[in-house]
Amino acid sequence: MNRPSDLRQSYPLPSIPKPIVIIGSGGIVKDAHLPAYAKANFPVAGVFDIDQTRAETVAKAWGIPKVFRCLDEAAATPGCVFDVAVPPVDQGIVLSNLPEGAAVLIQKPLGLDLAEATKIRAVCRGRRLCAAVNFQLRFAPMMLAVADAVDRGLLGRLIDIEVHLNLVTPWHLFPHLRPNPRVEIVSHSIHYLDLIRGIAGDPHGVLARTYKHPSSDLAQTRTSAILDYGTDLRVTLSINHHHDFGPRFQDASFRFEGDRGAAMVKLGLLLNYPEGEPDELWIASKGGPWEKITLEGRWFPDAFIGTMANLQRFSAGEDEILHTSVEDAWHTMALVEACYQSNASASVPVPKN
Repeated sequence: MNRPSDLRQSYPLPSIPKPIVIIGSGGIVKDAHLPAYAKANFPVAGVFDIDQTRAETVAKAWGIPKVFRCLDEAAATPGCVFDVAVPPVDQGIVLSNLPEGAAVLIQKPLGLDLAEATKIRAVCRGRRLCAAVNFQLRFAPMMLAVADAVDRGLLGRLIDIEVHLNLVTPWHLFPHLRPNPRVEIVSHSIHYLDLIRGIAGDPHGVLARTYKHPSSDLAQTRTSAILDYGTDLRVTLSINHHHDFGPRFQDASFRFEGDRGAAMVKLGLLLNYPEGEPDELWIASKGGPWEKITLEGRWFPDAFIGTMANLQRFSAGEDEILHTSVEDAWHTMALVEACYQSNASASVPVPKN
């Protein structure tokens, strides 16, 4: 019997976890990767960063046994999985120096545009890397549950997906984004675009606008988009990172609506980030009451367990599908590129007479 209360919320772990070598030791590693690996009992063999002091600090805080002196030393670690958490501009260089056939998890985005993503994909193909991109929102407990509900027909045929963000994001925590000509879609909304692709497949096209905010020195921090899935499924995104008028009307939600049921997700992490609020998932069948699903974890750090677990299981032959493979991630980057191309195109003039 299909019941919302027994929806899948976690991803199976590898039978024999391989040691992880982390390349890069920035904020996302400290805040999400390492807490996830500790929670899942994934062994971390060592860490490398061009900032040796930062790597040593992270290693000491997390009991990591080895701080590598150079990339070549890290790459020489036998029998490991590589976690490449470096800026997009450095991804290709790092991947080119890893052993052929290595298993590697690459921090999102896959480059900063589709041209870079295509070059990185070529590197992965040429070196036969078993490579995935860390599009971890797919593996968050509430999103695994939504995907399970869709797969089991609890919502029926999907007819509406809506992403709504109206909140304050502390962009000062991401100073590396300041020089980028593309910011909001490729660095933030990319999560939602990838998640939607994972559940609904690839859209036919997109209409999008992304905007600067007068209070910010970043290129863009607001986005509106419509994904074209034909006449049956409506998909929209409304993203505003500057609702700085107190918490009462701040919102971070995903709505999935079918002809038999609906699901509402609260992305609690984004409200008062980085401390966040609890994530929430509510599901209702048509004509029935809303049921709040007890969640077994949070977006951070639990989703980061899933991406690494899937990579390790796939590389060991335990999984048939590498869900966020570089090949699949390229299509998320293609959707991001289409959003920017749409943004650069002219709108339809309104007739004057």
